[in-house]
Amino acid sequence: MKILIVDDEELARKRLLRMLNTLGYEDISDVDNAEDALKLCSEVAFDLVFLDINMPKTNGLELGYELKYMNQNIAIIYQSAYDEHALKAYDIGAVGYLVKPFSIEQLKSNIERVKSLATTERTVFMSKTGENYLLLKPEEIYYIKADLSEVTIRSASGFSYLGEKISDIQKKLAGYNFFRIHRSYLINVDEIKNITTIEQSKLRFSFKHCNDEIESSKDGAKAFREAFNS
Repeated sequence: MKILIVDDEELARKRLLRMLNTLGYEDISDVDNAEDALKLCSEVAFDLVFLDINMPKTNGLELGYELKYMNQNIAIIYQSAYDEHALKAYDIGAVGYLVKPFSIEQLKSNIERVKSLATTERTVFMSKTGENYLLLKPEEIYYIKADLSEVTIRSASGFSYLGEKISDIQKKLAGYNFFRIHRSYLINVDEIKNITTIEQSKLRFSFKHCNDEIESSKDGAKAFREAFNS
């Protein structure tokens, strides 16, 4: 398990590092600011990050949003001297919240929760719209469009953006009812309202909960017909 500690207090970082070493974890990095945390997370796929909430010039909650946007699979455990931010932390998708000073037993319990969740099938996409973030379950998504190095997600909340390739998202959605109708489009089959045949035997799709219409490619239309015609 690759672990990152983000805390501006050196003593707090060293204490947590010692506790993690005692529990048998050795692959650990630590930084004291958000900028270094973001840079390191862009280079290394961490499994777990411990985030201090109150740091100079840094809001740990906002940093958590950024880290989850970069890596949907990263687990976050927040640390704070106060418990007042716990609800907001869990809204972000944190899997744990430790109130300083915490015991090694509390630390171990939080890490065990991370391991337990890692073995459970969870698919939630954290996308960005302006300065805000959305946590979207697959069933809340109408369709996904490739947009250069990221994708546009269409949901009831409008359009939001995610910095992943559409091919990678397609793999994550393999267990859900999505279909690749075009090189640039993944659609939620359960959200289809109407299908119309257009030129070159391509298909035009409309949706139950929005007025958008999108068109398949010729190959996408053929694959869709083969998949759904009995």
